[in-house]
Amino acid sequence: MSTATPRTRAAHLGPERRRPAVLDAALEIAVDGGMAAVTIGTVASHLGVTRPVVYACYADRVELVSALIDREATLLRESLLTALHSSGGQDDPEAAFVTGFRSLLAAAEKQPSTWRLLVSGEPDPALSARFQAARAEILEHATHWIRSAVDRWWQIDDLDRKMPVLMELFMASCEAAIRSLLDEDNPWTTDDLGALVGSAACRMFSGA
Repeated sequence: MSTATPRTRAAHLGPERRRPAVLDAALEIAVDGGMAAVTIGTVASHLGVTRPVVYACYADRVELVSALIDREATLLRESLLTALHSSGGQDDPEAAFVTGFRSLLAAAEKQPSTWRLLVSGEPDPALSARFQAARAEILEHATHWIRSAVDRWWQIDDLDRKMPVLMELFMASCEAAIRSLLDEDNPWTTDDLGALVGSAACRMFSGA
């Protein structure tokens, strides 16, 4: 008599209900091994299911990777815009910047894998174009939002010429803050790091 342990059968879920779990598995694999490591086979192994279960959700690797990139880019864009809007309506400029950075870092802390794909030292080429498009949209929205606040708070000479440079520095500050937060040796809380970077960003604009 055979004593082999039968393979555990996957819970019966339709493709629509299983897709989020498939994408979550693909994200974990991408963070650990890069986007090239994401295949139908590796996702199936990660979930403990057969390949046909994953194929029922996505027709092939290209469709799977595209869905993952679309989902993560959307999460990043929404988190950044939420953080930006959280600072609106405040009369104290430093408090506004600190509030915005704290909100951004809280989002990064909640979804660390998504943010690691963005701020890793060598972003995966498969992600680059999608994330750059999301970044451009965020930059345009943030420029409009921050420009109106800067006009209200300070009288900056030649602001039209300075604003593109200031916004690139602002975006770099966002990415650096997230990278610091996600560092394994990070000694900062989101509140403390948000206060540090937010205050620095405020001084950057006010001193321009």
